[in-house]
Amino acid sequence: MNITFLGTSSGVPTLTRNVSSLALKLSQSSEVWLFDCGEGTQHQIMKSNIKSSQIKKIFITHMHGDHIYGLPGLLATLGLSGNSNGIEIYGPKDLRGFITSALNSSYCKLSFPLQFVEVENYASENKVLFENNKLKVSCAALKHRLPAYGYRVNEKDKPGIFDIKKAEYMKIPPGPIYSELQQGKTVKLENGRILNGKEFCGPPRKGESFVYCTDTVFSESAVSLSKNADLLVHESTFSKEDEKMAYEKLHSTTIMAAQTALLSNAKKLIITHLSPRYTNRSSVTPSDLLKEAQKIFPNTYLAKDFLTSEIK
Repeated sequence: MNITFLGTSSGVPTLTRNVSSLALKLSQSSEVWLFDCGEGTQHQIMKSNIKSSQIKKIFITHMHGDHIYGLPGLLATLGLSGNSNGIEIYGPKDLRGFITSALNSSYCKLSFPLQFVEVENYASENKVLFENNKLKVSCAALKHRLPAYGYRVNEKDKPGIFDIKKAEYMKIPPGPIYSELQQGKTVKLENGRILNGKEFCGPPRKGESFVYCTDTVFSESAVSLSKNADLLVHESTFSKEDEKMAYEKLHSTTIMAAQTALLSNAKKLIITHLSPRYTNRSSVTPSDLLKEAQKIFPNTYLAKDFLTSEIK
């Protein structure tokens, strides 16, 4: 799995940073899952290596405009292009009304079905939001000025590496049989030989995990959600010197994001959702924000639009 940042500014877009959106590209399929969809996200997608036709799920953290205003436009474009068979949208309960109203008021009729999933009960009851044979998604309530939710995507453990040389040595014909053996299945050949797939595979490979937390002030629920995650993407709207403002607006500082990563034992942190007040010409620059976080959590990186990162 890998992620591509489509927007890394907070509140309003800037010349170099669009508002919040992130694309998760799944390695197991050709699917793309979108996290937040601020204004202009579809333009960002067109400039990236992401194909909008591959978007199957959209996860919205909360109802602030810089996280949702791009959603009606993106859906309308997908409808006109005819490139979607359907999209599942996860988010707060008010999201359905916003999208329905925007589409109805603009006389937009989609050519594909939308499925809405309200996340409140899943978060409060600690229930799995989505699960299939390869992935599991959970969510948690964060601390913001209105209901906001963080998301975690867990890849289930993968089969061990298949020993092709052993299979060739044992004169096993290549093809679908190799795939079945790699999955640990027992296979019977045409000549009657019975093969145990587990004998051809190394130990299971641990699946990857990704957490997306924005918008929030420091939250214990964010720490719990991020436990042992391979990659934590966390908002860092303010520098440590603007901590008072962070508490007033219920946003995180660089220190809060780094503490979340440290306390959760995350492997890697990428800070995003930077306030437009921090530019390369201001007294505190984006590089300064990165250094602040790295003092607490050294394996921290700074997000920028179109940055692509592997989960591990």
